[in-house]
This record gives sequence, structure tokens and C-alpha cells, in this order.
Amino acid sequence: MDASHMGNDIEQVLITEEEIQAKLAELATQIWAEYEGKDLLLVGVLKGAVMVMADFMRHLPGTVPMDWMAVSSYGSGTKSSGVVRILKDLDSDISGKHVLIVEDIIDSGLTLSWIRSNLESRSPASVEILTLLRKPEAAKVEIDTKWVGFDIPNEFVVGYGLDFAEQYRNLREIVTLAPHVYS
Repeated sequence: MDASHMGNDIEQVLITEEEIQAKLAELATQIWAEYEGKDLLLVGVLKGAVMVMADFMRHLPGTVPMDWMAVSSYGSGTKSSGVVRILKDLDSDISGKHVLIVEDIIDSGLTLSWIRSNLESRSPASVEILTLLRKPEAAKVEIDTKWVGFDIPNEFVVGYGLDFAEQYRNLREIVTLAPHVYS
């Protein structure tokens, strides 16, 4: 589904489907060059990273295993609470592996900082981060993020896996949601 089907729920398209795919292809080339021949595991953060992970993996020129974590820090609001609960942990032992966390968005950084620390405590060879989107103005903690697709303004965005109350994930673009929808 694209934003044209959403009527007045959408304020503007920030990043098109074509721009997303081009950036993921570029990042896949860079990341493959760095990790080729290494024991790499992609770790997606559910639910938002599903689209990013799927399309990113399709751009890789070889195969890489993946695993998933689900954490909760948002509840039903639009701001991170900073309190993290693991809803689904990894199925894989990551000791000695190079872990690449695949994220949809970094805003406050609180949740991702916690996830990174948690994974680093499990003795991996390395832990790096790939995020499609980052909101520098919203950062509450500094996150060393090796690969960033796009820096975006501190606005409420949905689409391409990002949601509001479990809606809008299936939009092909990244869009700003009109305030009347979430106020």
C-alpha cells in the first residue's frame, strides 16, 4: 500500500520506496565487504525491523543467518519510556559471532542502548548497528551506529514497518503521520 491511499492521515512522504531500496542496496554492498567470510548473524528487532531486514537481506550477494528479538519500551504512546522488557529473546548462541543489529529507527536511543549492552554481555566477537532511520534531534543517549540509512527530523513517522497503534506498517514509504491521528 502506498501513502496515496491514506487520505488526510498522512502529512508528507519523507522517503520514497525507491530511495529506501537504493539505500539498502548500498548498505548491503558495504556490509558484505566488511563481513564476507566472517561468522555474521543479523539480529532484527521486532516488529518494526521486519521490512528492513527482509529487503536488506535480499540485497546481500550471499547468505547470512538471522535471528530476532522483541522488546517493549513504547506501550501505546509515541515516546519511548526507556524501560525495556524482553518479549522474545534470541534463539541463537551469539558467543564468538559478529552480530549486526538491524533496526528500523533510532530516536531516543534508550532501547537500542539497552539491547546492545545486553548482546555485548553474551560474548560476541563484535556488535554493530545498521538502522534505516535515525533522529539525531531526539537522541537521549549516544549510540555508536556504524551504518545509517537516513537522518530524519524529530517528527512522528510511520510506514515501512513503523507503526502507530499497529497501523500503517504496510506503507511502502516513510511518511509523517498527521497529528490528528495520534493526538
